[in-house]
This record gives sequence, C-alpha cells and structure tokens, in this order.
Amino acid sequence: DSLYLTSFHFSFRKVSLYRIGEICKILIFSGTTWIQEIVDMIQHDGDTEKCKRATTYLRHPFIEWVLPGPFSLELAEAMPSPRTLKTHLPVQLVPPSFWEQECKIIYVARNAKDNLVSYYHFHRMNKNMPAPGTWEEFLEKFMAGQVLWGCWYDHVKGWWDAKENHCILYLFYEDLKEVRGESGFIDPKREIQKVLQFLEKDLENVVLDKIIHHTTFEIMKDNPMANYTFQPPAVMDHSISPFMRKGTVGDWKNHFTVAQNEKFDEDYRKKMSRTSLTFRMEL
Repeated sequence: DSLYLTSFHFSFRKVSLYRIGEICKILIFSGTTWIQEIVDMIQHDGDTEKCKRATTYLRHPFIEWVLPGPFSLELAEAMPSPRTLKTHLPVQLVPPSFWEQECKIIYVARNAKDNLVSYYHFHRMNKNMPAPGTWEEFLEKFMAGQVLWGCWYDHVKGWWDAKENHCILYLFYEDLKEVRGESGFIDPKREIQKVLQFLEKDLENVVLDKIIHHTTFEIMKDNPMANYTFQPPAVMDHSISPFMRKGTVGDWKNHFTVAQNEKFDEDYRKKMSRTSLTFRMEL
C-alpha cells in the first residue's frame, strides 16, 4: 500500500497540480460524498440544478485514483480555476504545490470504529478495491495500518498537526451528525457555517436551510449524481452493500464482538496517547 501511495506522490511532483484559491478535501470514508455535496452547493449558492450537472467524481476529481478515460489527474488539470478536488492522501504524500499555492483544505475525520465499518463494507461492494476478507481479518488489517491510504491513526494525527501551520478546516463527522435543540433532528448547521466562513461565502439563512435539506442522508441516497448507482455492478455492487449505507454514528456496535472491542480499545489508547486529538465513538 505504501508503494501505491508513493508512486502517485512522485508523479505529482512533475506537475503544479494546485493553484491559488483552490479547495481540496481529504477524507477516508468519513462522509466524503456528503462534504463534497455541501461544498458544491455552497459554491453554487444552493442551486440544486447546477449541482446535478454531473456525477460527483466528474465535479470533484479524485486526483490519485486511476480510472479509464479522462478522469482524476487529467480531468483536474483540464478544469479552470478555482477547482474543488478530492484526495485521501496522508499529509506526507500530498504534492508540494499543495502547500506552495496555499490551497484551502477541508478535512473530515470520523471515529476509528465507524470508519473501519464503513471501509469494510466499501471494500465488499467496490470491485476495484482489494477483497476485504472476513470482518475479523479486515479488523486486524485496519489495526495494523495495512489498508489502502495507510494507517488511520497516522492519517488523522498527521492532518491534525498540519492544521497548525496550514489553511486547513478540520471537521468531525460526529459533529455533522449531532442532534441539536429540541427538534430531535440532526442539525449540521453549525458545521456548515464553519465551511461557509472558511470559504469566505455569505449566504442567506433560506439558502443555508436549502443546503442542509438537500444534503441530508435521505435526499442524497436518492440522488443519482451522488449515490454512485450509475456504476455497473461489475464496478460497484449495491446489492452487496449500498454505497450510501447508513450514515450513522455508533454502527460499530453491530459489528464488534466484546473481545474485539476490548482489543481495539487497548490498541487505540496506545496509538492515541500522545495527541490532543479526540473522537466520540457514539452520540
């Protein structure tokens, strides 16, 4: 896996991929598509039709992912500025132009256990990904950092530390999913307002409410421009697990045995002992 990432790093060094004023999102199964849709709607002032102009990966090129045709890096290079790009790269492997051009970076982190569960099911349904094996086997791989894009612990801590010196908005999936007030409904408004401020956008409350509505899990799950149902079963088999599966916090409880949870917690404490970064495993 590390060789896979490094090969992309060297190819990136040959091009000035990023330009001044660009936005890049770094996420690994932490609500990637969700924050992409939020950012796209903010950039287009809540215009839902403009946000249906193309599928997610055509609107926001996934720069390190190799696909047949003019996708990923080639698509990104052909797009006019300002562009919004997507990557899962750990902080040490991003292109130098990433920092040189002072790009705006939005990082969404999700607690390790739910991240693991989401990653496992994504491996199951995505035929471009390595077969995950059994749940227990994948759990061991995750804990050892032997998964694509590397160790979760190093990834979240690396970007957490980098935010002290770079233009990075570090968000938490759990904060986006939190229920606020007495309504009993998930209210991501506070976190979306952080994105607005970060992108230096000022939208009226009616537009903000529209963005919140159209980026709910229920609406996006039925949006073919966001839910990847356009992909054939040979690429993504939604009958095994839908791309937009649950979108909840705490689903790990339905997967971990007591023994697995105790082992994971012990390993987690060791690897997170020297950081100020903390996560909520449930709400």
